[in-house]
Amino acid sequence: MFEIRVICDPAESDRVTTALTTAFATGAVRRRRTRDGAQTRLYLTADHLPDPADWPTPEQAYAKAPSIICEIGWTARTIATAECFTELDRDFYLRKAALLDRIALMDEPQDLFSEATETAHAAALSLLDTDQPGVICDPRAYVRQQYALLTADDQ
Repeated sequence: MFEIRVICDPAESDRVTTALTTAFATGAVRRRRTRDGAQTRLYLTADHLPDPADWPTPEQAYAKAPSIICEIGWTARTIATAECFTELDRDFYLRKAALLDRIALMDEPQDLFSEATETAHAAALSLLDTDQPGVICDPRAYVRQQYALLTADDQ
């Protein structure tokens, strides 16, 4: 494990963070202004990503997944029928993160910094933090692993 410190323009901090979390398994990002206030300092605890063989590929993870359109409909219906401020079950957040991951995969590798990629990463990170706070791994790979386990249970 190692610590990364980056000094960048505040407007670039989200893009830099996304690039670092794509390249490394990272912990929470700590943001501070530089002494002159003109730039932002980013601090991340990081580690090398696990061997890709340890994680299912998107094709493996989503082999049994319904179509993206069906999942969008399921997600919308679930939210529409839930009462306000209701915390939904883990399966909802997993399926939502998997849906966003699948949408982001359509943009990649052409655009690694698309809004879809950033949204998928945020949903995956939220699921990872809920399931296993403090664990450092690729959040989207974690979603794929968990989704593959969920659909394997449906057999």
